[in-house]
Amino acid sequence: MFSINIYLRFALVALCLIGGTVLAFQFGFWYAFPFLLVGVFLLVGYVLLGTVQSAALFMQNTDFDGVEKRLNLTLSPRLLYSTNRAYYYMMKGSIAQYRQQVDEAEMWLQKAEKIDVPTDNEKAMVQLQLANIAATKQKWNQAKIYFRNAKQCKVTDANVKEQIRQFEKALNNRGQLKAAQMGGKQGHAALRQGGKRRRPKLR
Repeated sequence: MFSINIYLRFALVALCLIGGTVLAFQFGFWYAFPFLLVGVFLLVGYVLLGTVQSAALFMQNTDFDGVEKRLNLTLSPRLLYSTNRAYYYMMKGSIAQYRQQVDEAEMWLQKAEKIDVPTDNEKAMVQLQLANIAATKQKWNQAKIYFRNAKQCKVTDANVKEQIRQFEKALNNRGQLKAAQMGGKQGHAALRQGGKRRRPKLR
């Protein structure tokens, strides 16, 4: 998708709006109208879309400091288009997870969860991230609920499908490990019970 560098966008907004205003006073409104229109268009795009798209480029390179700096240039996440707002919260959650700030990550992702995003891919991504956090906190029942929600989404993105498979494998491995541990405990208990020998009576 075509994207204008955020600093270039700021420069163009200032140039068009200030230049258009000067032209309006000197030559009349209609001379200034094209510049003002472009300036307003760029400004509205910035307010509604924020810096999420350019921050995603930093995310691809796992440059979390760059992601945070770019997201901080967003005017207000509340004003963002719903999908961009969800991605904004998801990226903030990813930054917190990277820094092992689990509670903060959960807070951001729960904000993303409340947004009605347009596709099931985004819904599944949020549920998977929340499932991972719940698993980190050893809240396995909660993790299973989030994972079930993710599986119910009609996912078309290959990366998200792979993440679902990997998490399911981790859940299954944990179940097998737990069963083995339970079997081991029962075996140890049986050994303790059967392994006790009565001391012979002294004559």
